Amino acid sequence: MASVIPSAGRVEVGDGCHAWLASRAGWGMSNAGLVVGRGASLLVDTLYDLRLTAEMLDALAPVTAAAPIETVVNTHGNGDHWFGNQLVAQAEIVAARGSLADMRQVGPAEMRQLTVAPGLTGRFARRIFGAFDYAGIEPVLPGRVFDGELGLDVGGTEVRLIDVGPAHSAGDTIVHVPRDRVVYTGDIVFAGATPVVWHGPFANWLAACDLLLGLDADTIVPGHGPVTTKKAVRDIRDYLEYVHEQATARFTAGMPVMDAAHDIRLGRFADLDESERLAVNVHTVYRELDPSLPPLDGPGLFGRMAQLACSHPGF
Repeated sequence: MASVIPSAGRVEVGDGCHAWLASRAGWGMSNAGLVVGRGASLLVDTLYDLRLTAEMLDALAPVTAAAPIETVVNTHGNGDHWFGNQLVAQAEIVAARGSLADMRQVGPAEMRQLTVAPGLTGRFARRIFGAFDYAGIEPVLPGRVFDGELGLDVGGTEVRLIDVGPAHSAGDTIVHVPRDRVVYTGDIVFAGATPVVWHGPFANWLAACDLLLGLDADTIVPGHGPVTTKKAVRDIRDYLEYVHEQATARFTAGMPVMDAAHDIRLGRFADLDESERLAVNVHTVYRELDPSLPPLDGPGLFGRMAQLACSHPGF
């Protein structure tokens, strides 16, 4: 078991480093983080809707009262890591350039449309996202973008931002606090859940895992799941390598992409939550191997996952 801290809510993970952990697992239930310096703090990500974000900010208030949030880092452009930005709009919001592009492409309006889609796709979307309220969300985009790496000073605490994308998404920022040997990974690490390669290439995500494994850091705060260790990074790396190998073999044999997704047996990865994400991951491999394969939009990708999920008992 990779996890070291199974708690929910605010958890102290270093001298001035905190994790905000989702109260349950599942799609959209993301984590956040707080780095506190002298008189100022940095928030890593907001949450999927205003209620969840407000609850987090209220719970962090005993810490942020003396160290107000002056900087927000959105680790990437999936809504569960930035839809709450309007509640911290007074801060400087920072993201990688690719993340900003993703935010402009898919916002709360697109998520509302997905959840009312007809047929199997809409049914699946409502099942996984029905608990979130996208009403009233006003998209607040980052006002500062960076390329590659960016160093920040948060009240005397050094914080390193490293864009390891495109991988999970078009831009993926990890937030490293060297003093406390803590790294907030965004969705480069899912602890106990299946990673989803929306963008790729796989090689970039594998390289990101290698970078994390090489950092002088003991504590990993993942985008989803409990606070963990580098074992979770190795597990993600192993999953990605395995799926890439399995999908490549089926592509080479001429098997259609969804047939391949149904055919792959996940072995030791079968117990990971949200295993239907395999459909997206196989599609990403096929597009790497054949760039002429047309991309799928959000409803198309969720439709593929819905097909795979409904083939399992209990859908």
